[in-house]
Amino acid sequence: MRPGQVEAAAWLLIYGGLLAAVLGWFVSDRAWALGLGFMLAGAACAVAGGVLVFVRARMKGPSQENEP
Repeated sequence: MRPGQVEAAAWLLIYGGLLAAVLGWFVSDRAWALGLGFMLAGAACAVAGGVLVFVRARMKGPSQENEP
């Protein structure tokens, strides 16, 4: 994957995961199991996005490809 694609996927996972976790928190008052599922899935997505941020930081950027 190109660095731009990794960066876009990382932020999509982070923000989408946080949104799902907050949605699960609000839903958990009415349906505990559904809310817990949303919170766990959202947290997993946010963590995966954080890992992608680390992966993107370790990738060579366009200006670093020609350096030794």
